[in-house]
Amino acid sequence: MYVRTLTGGLAAALVLSLSLTGGQAVAAPPDAEDAPLAARVLLYDAGGSAEFKSAVDRGAAIWNESVDAVELRPAAAGQRANIRVLADNGWPRALPTTLGNGTVYIGRQAVDQGYDTIRISAHELGHILGLPDRKPGPCSSLMSGSSAGTACKNPYPNAAEKTEVEGNFAGELAGPAPAARAEVIVD
Repeated sequence: MYVRTLTGGLAAALVLSLSLTGGQAVAAPPDAEDAPLAARVLLYDAGGSAEFKSAVDRGAAIWNESVDAVELRPAAAGQRANIRVLADNGWPRALPTTLGNGTVYIGRQAVDQGYDTIRISAHELGHILGLPDRKPGPCSSLMSGSSAGTACKNPYPNAAEKTEVEGNFAGELAGPAPAARAEVIVD
C-alpha cells in the first residue's frame, strides 16, 4: 500500500473540469503562488503626539505610499499598538525594541529650531522600520535627518531607503494561504 499526495486538489480539479467541459481544457484560476502578498500591518498610537498628530499621520501615510511590505495604521481604541508616538520638549528620537515595534518621540526642540514636523515623523518612523541615521547626508535622504538642514522639507524615503525597508520586512509578508492537500490512498 502507498499514499500519493495531490497538492491543492489539482488532479481532482482537472478531472472535474474536463468532465464538466466535455473533455475540453479551459483556463484555470491563477495559482495561489501568483496571488499578491499582503503587507505586514503595524499599528501606531499617536494619542500622545499632541500638536504633531497630523504630522505623524502624514509620515505614516508617506511610508504606506512608498513601500509594499509593511503598512502603518492608526490603532483603534482598545487595540495594542506596535508603535507609540509621543511629543516632548527634547530632541526627536525613536527607541525601537524590535523591528516594527517601539516608541517615537517628536521633540519640540527640533521643531523650535525650524525642522519640518512631517519629515521628523517620517524619519523617526523609519527607525522603527529598521533604518539607521545616515549623517551627514543630502535632503534627498530621509534618514540624513537634521544634517540636511532646516531648509530641507523632504519627507520621502529615497530608493535605497525604500529597498532596505522592503528587505527588512520581506520575510514578514503574509502570503496566500497554503494550498489544500488531498491524500489519496491506493491499495
